[in-house]
Amino acid sequence: MVHMLNQKIGILGGGQLGKMLYQAATPLNLDIHFMDQSRSFPVGQICPHFTEGNFKDYDDVIRFGDDKDVISIEIEAINVDALFELEKRGKKVFPQAQIIHTIQDKGLQKEFFVAHGFKSAAFRTIADHTSLKAKVNQGEVTYPFVQKLRKDGYDGKGVQVIQNAEDLEQAFEAPSIIEDLIEIDHELAVIVARTESGDCAVYDPVDMVFDHRANLLDYQLAPAGLSSEIKAEAKALALDISQKLCIVGLLAVEMFLDKDGVLWINELAPRAHNSGHHTIEACVTSQYEQQLRCLLGLPLGDPTLISQSLLMNLLGAEGYQGKVSYEQLDQCLALEGVHLHIYGKEMTKPYRKMGHVNIVDPNLDSAMKKYNFIKQHLKVISHE
Repeated sequence: MVHMLNQKIGILGGGQLGKMLYQAATPLNLDIHFMDQSRSFPVGQICPHFTEGNFKDYDDVIRFGDDKDVISIEIEAINVDALFELEKRGKKVFPQAQIIHTIQDKGLQKEFFVAHGFKSAAFRTIADHTSLKAKVNQGEVTYPFVQKLRKDGYDGKGVQVIQNAEDLEQAFEAPSIIEDLIEIDHELAVIVARTESGDCAVYDPVDMVFDHRANLLDYQLAPAGLSSEIKAEAKALALDISQKLCIVGLLAVEMFLDKDGVLWINELAPRAHNSGHHTIEACVTSQYEQQLRCLLGLPLGDPTLISQSLLMNLLGAEGYQGKVSYEQLDQCLALEGVHLHIYGKEMTKPYRKMGHVNIVDPNLDSAMKKYNFIKQHLKVISHE
């Protein structure tokens, strides 16, 4: 029998989430391997066990997974047919292929919410741009509404609000869902870790503030600045979803709190998530270590928040595209409680996620001052 720590782990995807997962694997000296298209990607720069391949290609995924004991992901846009086949061959795939199949399609996600009675915005599936325009013209769909691509949306791409006929002309051509627009008071996220035996660890909800130009997270606060009752309800809801899915691994549950104090489920992600980056410095156990514990059947770590924290994304500045340059890093690193995470992407472009900053500070006013200082001074640009 393979000892827990000697299991050969295969991760599909080599971006920043994979890089942070690899960093969490090094203290236990785990045998962890990654596959993505280029060694120039964040993981490939630091992990010796990197395979160049396409995680959307059936044969590449099969070849990569065939000698691994357990296979996982850092992105859900994977060739799921290959994952089903690897499961048939006796490989452990966590999260399970069926769960990835459901979550990678926002239409199937919504059907899961309906089937299990989870409150989510009313929706309908749309085949293409032409059929959406026809439904609007016939009065079956009214403005405003949210349109989301069923597959392959990420980092702010694949989601847009359609307010009027002018916006409708820019609607997505590919299969999508449309949702009613909810009056949002807060956007929250809760991360749950779940093992094969059903043990769970739930992180405190975080309060997310978005940059609506990029439709990306600007900053978030942990814990969320909400009543203890709402936070407990959010944690219980996320835990219930993870149990209904029977997922093994991490599940990030994005939620809305509306103006009436009602929680709605927005979306799920079956992997490490932007909303959990703060756990590296701010929690007893990071989401990345927790993912590894789930994969290997190890006891889950303590998800307790050690200190209040503020997480901010570092996005490529508008007007710059080319080889990246980080300006005034030294001034930001001089601030107490500031932890920079630079992902190692060689090229920047407007709104591309290039890194993040964790500000660990028990005083919210102090943390916000540091956030504003970094926002003003740290620039992600290019001199090309």
